[in-house]
Amino acid sequence: MHTAEIPDHLAEDMKLLFIGFNPSLRSGETGHHYANPHNRFWRLLHAAGLTERVHRPEEDGSLSGWYGYGFTNIVSRPTRTAAEITKEEYGEGRELLKQKLIMYKPRFACYVGKGVYEQFSGRKDVSWGLQPAGVVAQVQDYVVPSSSGLVRMSFEAVAAWYNELRQLLQTSDDA
Repeated sequence: MHTAEIPDHLAEDMKLLFIGFNPSLRSGETGHHYANPHNRFWRLLHAAGLTERVHRPEEDGSLSGWYGYGFTNIVSRPTRTAAEITKEEYGEGRELLKQKLIMYKPRFACYVGKGVYEQFSGRKDVSWGLQPAGVVAQVQDYVVPSSSGLVRMSFEAVAAWYNELRQLLQTSDDA
């Protein structure tokens, strides 16, 4: 089994940049974001109305053109669990992620899991949803529950946070 870093999908004028901990081993094998069949990410996007249908991981690079969505991770090395990520990898990842946010300035940075945002922002006791102040100027930070199949929240409870994000995106589109 060969795992490798998977490519970021970044573009200027992104509406939304999804930021994960790091790729799963399955994503490392396939080269696509949220490729583990137990991950609920693609179903959550559709259930929340963020996409018109349930997309496949192989379509991750197309979502920028279709919806204005991008993908990256705080750490690029695929692992079985986020617990395998080292302090050094987080430190390096924080700096690289900040550079990406400064360069591309997505309207919203969506952190897929509280731990991702805590590692990036250095903040503790983070709540779900829109954060009071973004880490990078002109980028609004939004935190959703992880889409991992290991998360014990119901699909509906997780989808509600993605739905709120969709509503914020629509409001910002209308502004």
